[in-house]
Amino acid sequence: MSLTILGPLLPGGQKLPFYSLRKAAGPCSLSDDHIQKHVSLGELFNIDTPHVYLIRVGDDSMQGAGIFCGDLVIVDRSLYAEHDDIVVASLNDESVCKRLHMRGPDVILKSENPKFPPRRVLDSDDLMIWGVVKHSVRAHAQA
Repeated sequence: MSLTILGPLLPGGQKLPFYSLRKAAGPCSLSDDHIQKHVSLGELFNIDTPHVYLIRVGDDSMQGAGIFCGDLVIVDRSLYAEHDDIVVASLNDESVCKRLHMRGPDVILKSENPKFPPRRVLDSDDLMIWGVVKHSVRAHAQA
């Protein structure tokens, strides 16, 4: 798997309009009437820097969790990784984004795609958890 570390987010940021589109049907406009408030992406995602990093995912091993190749994940290094968290880690110098399973002495890194088998972490393995995935962001339009 390839992960591209894009780095920490900068504090602050430009505030963008946050619209409320509550009509179930009919025409919709993005007029000032629908603006609830202005928020930065940092506020929207509840990001506390400098412990938060953006990482681009390089495969589809987590597609069952809604994380696809090319997606950005927002990773918080200050959170303690617990059972069933999606984590970004280094396993024997390979970068991975997997679901962490911890039961008793067993630690397993699981994919959310049947094409990628689970990986039991052995005593001889070098596992370092970099952080817990808090959010994922996907581009839907081609640039």
